[in-house]
Amino acid sequence: MAIDAIELTRRLVNIPSTTYHEGACGEFLCEFLAGEGWEIERMPVPKPAAGTPGADGGSERFNVYASMPGVTPEVVFSTHFDTVPPYFGCTEDEEFLYGRGTCDAKGILAAQVAAAEQLRAAGVKVGLLFVVGEERDSAGAKVANENPRGSRFLINGEPTDNRLALATKGALRVEMRAHGRMAHSAYPELGESAIDKLVESLSDVLKLKLPVVDEIGETTVNIGLISGGRAPNVISDAAEAHLLVRTVGPSEDVKDAIENVVAGRCQVDYSLDLNFVQMRRVGNLPTMVAKFATDIPSLTSWGEPFLLGPGSIHVAHTNGEKIAKTELLECVRLYVELAHGLVG
Repeated sequence: MAIDAIELTRRLVNIPSTTYHEGACGEFLCEFLAGEGWEIERMPVPKPAAGTPGADGGSERFNVYASMPGVTPEVVFSTHFDTVPPYFGCTEDEEFLYGRGTCDAKGILAAQVAAAEQLRAAGVKVGLLFVVGEERDSAGAKVANENPRGSRFLINGEPTDNRLALATKGALRVEMRAHGRMAHSAYPELGESAIDKLVESLSDVLKLKLPVVDEIGETTVNIGLISGGRAPNVISDAAEAHLLVRTVGPSEDVKDAIENVVAGRCQVDYSLDLNFVQMRRVGNLPTMVAKFATDIPSLTSWGEPFLLGPGSIHVAHTNGEKIAKTELLECVRLYVELAHGLVG
């Protein structure tokens, strides 16, 4: 039976599923897909450690894998059903659906379900993998990667404006911590400023010449958080900063550069390391380069990766998140075209 991707998007967006609180949406997917004749498997995903920001009162967490009974899939569609906060439900006008997850990534999920129904009816061996935790640490993808299903191709979904991605940048989260010795600010020679160490180190990191790849772009660094100190009249004894580096090559090169320039002034740790990935063209599909990271580096066991989805990353994570209805329906066609092109 044909799936109405627009209606399914409405229903999904109206179920809150911010990261760590995905349970209700997972239950809906299991029931909905089972009702369409798919064989359903839940892949349990561990709850986060106590005290994790945003995790209080979190729900049971699990990925949803839907397959054709007794069939090893050739191609698997995958995306995530967790969203960033804050949650807000679905509204619409003639042209757009609005709401948290419309383009990142519940509209994509709906388009993948609709495409999979068409492919299944055409005899293509297809599966669906929907994961949790993509917006924080790819926890669901990592669990799924330990449980592959023999697929040859993975079509991952993120907002690419219906263009096939030729690459996705990697993501390296860097935590820099400086330690010092408190003193009265009138006598700075008696102390050792952690803030001075941190600020000087960050300035040197920003001056680094980091890798650039032709036709892909440059490595970028964002200092997202800075904290530290006690009071304006106290030499600071502790300070820290959290950075996100969008990589276009091996992360080890970036790590070495950062650690060399910091030169012991700060402790440097890495809380996330997702690889830069390059992918190939297929047919005449329009292409792009994704400057953002995806679950693809954490799903290496699921086949050769491709990235395609409706919607713009520029409105994802904003209070104006939306997706054009025509673009959503067009992506169903593109997903079917891509899958046929891959499996022949």
